[in-house]
Amino acid sequence: MNGVTLYVFSVIEHANCRICILGATAHPTVDWATQAARNVVMDLQDAGATVTHLIRDRDSKFTRAFDAVFEAEDIEIITTGIRVPRMNSITERWVQTCRHELLDRTSIWNQAHLLHALGEFEAFYNQHRPHRTLHSAAPLRPAPEPITEPDRLHRLDVHRRDRLGGVLHEYAHAA
Repeated sequence: MNGVTLYVFSVIEHANCRICILGATAHPTVDWATQAARNVVMDLQDAGATVTHLIRDRDSKFTRAFDAVFEAEDIEIITTGIRVPRMNSITERWVQTCRHELLDRTSIWNQAHLLHALGEFEAFYNQHRPHRTLHSAAPLRPAPEPITEPDRLHRLDVHRRDRLGGVLHEYAHAA
């Protein structure tokens, strides 16, 4: 732990709140950001996803070269307004969630440890963490079936699995 600030590059799908961590660095440069953009485009092509817009902030690392990577794929770049955090509120909310649920509870030792912890949190967030906007489903999991039998409420068999040394908790109903 030497007090180094690390910058994380992540993207989030607004439709289903799925997060993807793409990298971290202590010294973000224009070249690093542009390469991260290329990686995003390749991942989108591999997944067969159709993306029409990219919302990004006005950081100086996002130059014409960064935008050109997306524009070559017919993805329209939308820059957020100055001091308008609600314009990218889904991403801002994820950053706060990541800070409160993971980073405030974990001592990060180095970049490799940060990427490991963020990878675990990404899997937890996408596969297990309930989202209010998705009716208590996770981005990569369908909504649970409602319990219609009142007697079943007294016989729930719920199992808890701890991740990251107990920082994150996954709950599953044993059927």
